[in-house]
Amino acid sequence: MRLLAALLLLALAGCSGPSPTPSTTDFDPVSPLSGEVTVFAAASLTETFERIARVFMQENPDVTVTLSFGGSSGLATQIAEGAPADVFAAASPTTMQASGATGAQNFATNVLEIAVPAGNEAGVTGLDDFANADLAIALCAVEVPCGAASDTLFKQKAITPSVDTYEQDVRAVLTKVELGEVDAGLVYSTDVEAAAGAVQGIEVDSAAVDYPIAQLTDNEAAAAFIAFVLSEKGQKMLAAAGFGAAA
Repeated sequence: MRLLAALLLLALAGCSGPSPTPSTTDFDPVSPLSGEVTVFAAASLTETFERIARVFMQENPDVTVTLSFGGSSGLATQIAEGAPADVFAAASPTTMQASGATGAQNFATNVLEIAVPAGNEAGVTGLDDFANADLAIALCAVEVPCGAASDTLFKQKAITPSVDTYEQDVRAVLTKVELGEVDAGLVYSTDVEAAAGAVQGIEVDSAAVDYPIAQLTDNEAAAAFIAFVLSEKGQKMLAAAGFGAAA
């Protein structure tokens, strides 16, 4: 009987065969990103987004990011009229809404700051000086976010600025100050930081401005770019440029 049982066990073992090898279809590795991403971004994001895009492309060498900067309101109009952009990063939620984009997420904040030429020969000390008709003053046009924020701030402070030139984006105001064409301008604190000593900054008491970002097309690389901006690494680069964390 023992011999018979042993023979039966050997026969069963011979029929069992080797264990099946797991199929390679049991998992689907993520393919490397590839393609092109066109990003429309507020002028105040210029240096920071150039840095973010450069690092993003280093980590994703098969992706090309093309950046287009300008006044948020002008970019929003282009997007609403069908401009081929995959991502929009605006300097205000109102401008984002005007573009028709949905699903926007705030990724940073900024505050207004007075910029004066290096040396501040005009002796500007605060917002009250913007009412001085003897000074040359530059502001953003009220249609763009920095202009709308400036207008709100002056109304809150009951100051009527004596403006010599209205510019279509914040970097145009900064350039006027850098060149000494005006005695003062109202820009974002990050613009003063970006000027790297070419202008002096004078802090003002102003509310933070939200910066939203939205995906405009069904583009996997665009979604990855936004995720990178929102990531710890992207947020550190924004913080290094002077932007505040999203509320």
